[in-house]
Amino acid sequence: MCLRMHSGDGPPGGARETSRQLSREQIFVLISAASINLGSMMCYSILGPFFPKEAEKKGASNTVIGMIFGCYAFFNLLASLVFGKYLVHIGAKFMFVAGMFVSGGVTVLFGVLDQVPEGPVFIAMCFLVRIIDAISFAAAITASSSILAKAFPNNVATVMGSLETFSGLGLVLGPPLGGFLYQSFGYEVPFILLGCIVLLMVPLNMCILPNYESDPGKHSFWKLIILPKVAFISLVITSLSSGFGFLDPTLSLFVLEKFNLPAGYVGLVFLGLALSYTISSPLVGLLSDKMPHLRKWLLVFGNLITAGCYILLGPAPFLHIKSQLWLLVLILVINGISAGMSLISTFPEILSCAHENGFEEGLSTLGLVSGLFGALWSVGAFVGPTLGGFLYEKIGFEWAAALQGLWALTSGLVMGLFYLLEHSRRRRRSKLQNSLGTEEERTALLPDET
Repeated sequence: MCLRMHSGDGPPGGARETSRQLSREQIFVLISAASINLGSMMCYSILGPFFPKEAEKKGASNTVIGMIFGCYAFFNLLASLVFGKYLVHIGAKFMFVAGMFVSGGVTVLFGVLDQVPEGPVFIAMCFLVRIIDAISFAAAITASSSILAKAFPNNVATVMGSLETFSGLGLVLGPPLGGFLYQSFGYEVPFILLGCIVLLMVPLNMCILPNYESDPGKHSFWKLIILPKVAFISLVITSLSSGFGFLDPTLSLFVLEKFNLPAGYVGLVFLGLALSYTISSPLVGLLSDKMPHLRKWLLVFGNLITAGCYILLGPAPFLHIKSQLWLLVLILVINGISAGMSLISTFPEILSCAHENGFEEGLSTLGLVSGLFGALWSVGAFVGPTLGGFLYEKIGFEWAAALQGLWALTSGLVMGLFYLLEHSRRRRRSKLQNSLGTEEERTALLPDET
């Protein structure tokens, strides 16, 4: 990978471009971020193909299973806000390494939950382990995003899009690997194996991750979230994360019931979404950085296409289309591409909006933006599986997915309307400035003409 880098720690606009080659420090940052993206996403996605079935055996209802998935996001939300605010005080490197260590440890613990008595004890332990995992994951990802944006101030979308390859790879490998290991060796092995892999990455990151320091900033999450553009982008992020979260407890049950596939093959169904997202994200990130004026429309149209995908996923009963496995996989593939179009554009859009509104350049603002992004993602990831599990029980997968599509449609239309109004205001302001400039020129020329 060759990227155009800035020299110095100043703002992107004022820095002089000196080299296209990655420095040693930047390469180490990429390796560290790739390791947490890959490891955390594998640990997160491994549950999809077989955990709902195991939890049902232990006496958990579909609603409770959805809440077990959803509580992860709820506590990730709270932790992201705290870690984003105090990133500078705690230290980005320590937060990253400590979060990774705890995440690997609790993943191993999740592998022994089948030894816990069924009923309330099993359910309580599932909640406890997921909550600790959520907090540790929030620490590592908030630190990772901030360090990335600090190391690559001129290529935020490109780098984050490229690293989404590793997130997508984790999503790709997690479900089929988890399903295969579960079928071959039982419940414990998938969690213990992945947890140990994450733990082995900890010493590597302790050695290679650079240590960035910065002064605490004066701004807060509240000042960031009340910016109109940031508020509307927040709606987009929550709708996208809700869609992904909705699929966790519901898609595997729907596929098992509708198409009678074994657990190993259910993981391959998830592959369609994860693989397309993995491939498209770097391309979208590169396009977003090369042509920033297209970023807003990638965000809007990506959300609208995502809405159509969820309506067709069942498909929705009012469409009167028969549910078929090939159609389901095709829609998941398109959904992965459209989600990448929207999601990769959101972080640089929030960051540029913050800088335009007086937020200082530095690690403090990056921590706020990273924490806010993680918190917003967690809101949707909590609502998606929790509400999804409930709606699956009450109205079935087809209608539940259509309602999820309605959320994405609403956020896409609202965001599109905001950008149109913003464009209109800027044109009027530009015309007014031009007319004032012309009047001033005429006034300046009058004495000469007389």
